[in-house]
Amino acid sequence: MRAALRARLGWARRALRGAALGRAPGPPCWSCGVALPAGDGPRFCPGCQALQPPAPRPDLFRLMDCDRSFRIDAQQLQRRFRSLQRAVHPDRFGQRPPKEQFYSEQHSSLINKAYQTLLNPLSRGLYLLELSGVEPAQETDCDADSVFLMEIMEINEKLAEAKNEDSLEEIETLIKVKQEELTKEVTAAFERDDLEEAKKLLAKMKYFANLEDKLKAKKVPS
Repeated sequence: MRAALRARLGWARRALRGAALGRAPGPPCWSCGVALPAGDGPRFCPGCQALQPPAPRPDLFRLMDCDRSFRIDAQQLQRRFRSLQRAVHPDRFGQRPPKEQFYSEQHSSLINKAYQTLLNPLSRGLYLLELSGVEPAQETDCDADSVFLMEIMEINEKLAEAKNEDSLEEIETLIKVKQEELTKEVTAAFERDDLEEAKKLLAKMKYFANLEDKLKAKKVPS
């Protein structure tokens, strides 16, 4: 009891010192009360080594040790993903208290979400818009681009009429090329900080993502 009280008093003193220096104090350890630094990644208490809960709204770029940019190093992202999962995977916490087991599951789920979000160009772009406070475009925002909508309709028709593997592979290649072209355009838009243009291009990427889903469903044997 006294040890816990001393730990809390120590945390309060450090919080006051941090506030005087303009730093936001981290929350105390749930297990022993030691003060913790703020952060987006998994944290272990420096006192008792207990795994702490995930941050309420972590920045996924900081969590995955990436610059907040549409350009991303996929190999670096994968290395960070594997490193974090090794540290917090639930299999490592089977003999730990139930609270730590629960936190390890939360961390593991969050790391998976961060990896998938940043790896995929569409979800990465939409997340960048979210961080900038920009609402994503609705599909109706593309209605004015009649040439684009006609292109989507034609691919949809080809997909509906495809009868063999060769036809499906041809459509798959076409969609891949279009997605790569859009990805380059989105990269350029973000790099010149043109968020409205990025928003429009990401709306177009959504159409092709829907086509990819339809293609996958068509390729699955019934």
